[in-house]
Amino acid sequence: MDSGIGLLAAAAAAHRLRPDADLVLSANPDSMPWGPRTPDDVIAHALACARAAAAHRPDALIVACNTASVHALAAIRAELEPELPVIGTVPAIKPAAAGGGPVAIWATPATTGSPYQRGLIRDFAAGVEVTEVPCPGLADAVQWADTEAIDAAVAAAAALTPGDVRAVVLGCTHYELVAERVQAAVQPLLGPAAPQVALYGSASAVVAQALRRIGAVPAPDAEPTGGLTVLLGGRESAMEPAALTYAEGRSLIEVSAARS
Repeated sequence: MDSGIGLLAAAAAAHRLRPDADLVLSANPDSMPWGPRTPDDVIAHALACARAAAAHRPDALIVACNTASVHALAAIRAELEPELPVIGTVPAIKPAAAGGGPVAIWATPATTGSPYQRGLIRDFAAGVEVTEVPCPGLADAVQWADTEAIDAAVAAAAALTPGDVRAVVLGCTHYELVAERVQAAVQPLLGPAAPQVALYGSASAVVAQALRRIGAVPAPDAEPTGGLTVLLGGRESAMEPAALTYAEGRSLIEVSAARS
């Protein structure tokens, strides 16, 4: 579940690791963006998406949204666990900081500077130079596949990113869909002789954690027999057209069409 198509990164990772798994994608794009909302609003919208997904009786629920994980994960777990394991999305600060800094964390304004993110920096990046970079408008631009708005938001965030950065944490699941654009915007900051900036997303790690929680193992060679259900505002729907502008969305539709 996510506010919108940011869940595509985790869904595509789930399909890579378990192509035989049935996937339910629950979002409410009409309520976007969640980043500027109050914590209570985020909790209300996230619970609605979670309940819609839970009605399909999945083995696990991935909260594929950093903002929802910051503000609503406890509320979702209180309502659905232990019957339904709930796995939150944690910005990949720990692996990004493991190689030393400087590290930049790109995130929504709601996540940037939050006690949650500051706690992760304290716990996993002690002694590493970390810059928190707010990215207003980027998740919304990705949601609607607005190329000009994406480029503008990425450029604004790149301008706030230190020129000697070694790694960038993609602290919003939507950002993983435009990782190549982030790379292209940040790399020139470092000069022609600099090594490639490493980008760190969370999708593969959170799916691997979900499999562990339910006692399953990755089986990437399994037959692609799983089904795909898309819920928008709690109702079954076709995937949003904007989702098909991204490789992750196209891959899910192509596999679904091949099964049909």
